[in-house]
This record gives sequence, structure tokens and C-alpha cells, in this order.
Amino acid sequence: MTLVFREEDAELLTYSPTTTGRLLADNDDTGGSISAGRLSLGSGAEGGKPHYHARSTEVFYVLDGELEIMLDDRLERVGTGGLVVVPPLMPHAFGAPAGTHADLLIWITPGVQRFDYLRHLARVARGDIPPGSVAADPATYDVCPVDRPLWSTTR
Repeated sequence: MTLVFREEDAELLTYSPTTTGRLLADNDDTGGSISAGRLSLGSGAEGGKPHYHARSTEVFYVLDGELEIMLDDRLERVGTGGLVVVPPLMPHAFGAPAGTHADLLIWITPGVQRFDYLRHLARVARGDIPPGSVAADPATYDVCPVDRPLWSTTR
């Protein structure tokens, strides 16, 4: 089990010219305790469409900028230094508000082996593969999509 993770060793994912991710620690690296990464969203960029996690708590720490996050049926904005804890089964979505960026540290606990899923999302975002090709079995990555008009009408 690895205990120290350095950003310079982390794989860089490019979603768009203004949105990147760093894969810091996956489930296998931490003995199942967490999966963690850094996500830098450009102005107004979407980070995650509405979904929930059946088994994991997801935590967002705002390193810089501002996070817009949907938590079930409400929208919140959280600035630099803010922390958001999303418990299992709570529908959520997130992104950077228009006009500002969001630099985030994101982790889920217990960990789920999800780096392959994040790599897949980056390929979809860049147009390398079609959107419908994301893994159909949500149990694999503990990501369960949901329909939330609140998010789609505000984004």
C-alpha cells in the first residue's frame, strides 16, 4: 500500500483545453480506504453530471476558485477553502460557475477503483470516443446517473 502521493507523479488527464485532472490515489493504492484526484475546471466547466454513489461518500475541497454543486434538490456555491461532504445515495452534480474556475481536491471513501472510468470520461470529453460508450454497469465504479432538471436548467 502506498502512503505518499505526489502531484508530479500523478497521471494528467485532459478533458478540454481548460479542464484537467490529476489521478492521485486509486483504491488499490490505498488498501481500499480512498480514491483521490485533483480536478481543475475552467470558467463555467461542468465537472460531473447528476449522479449518486451507492457505497461511497464523496468529498470536495476547494483549493482555489468557486464550486457550484447540486446537493439533492438545492444548489450551493462554495469558495476557496470550503469543504463539501456528499453522503452515499445523495444525488449531486458539480462544476465551476460561469465567470470563474474551480480547482478541487476530490476523494471518495471507501475507495473504488475508478481511474479507468475517469480516463474514459476524458476520452469522451475530448471527442475521442462517443458519449454513449461510458461503462453501462454503475456498480463497477459506484456512479449511478440520475435525472435532475434542477441541474440541467441551471447549466
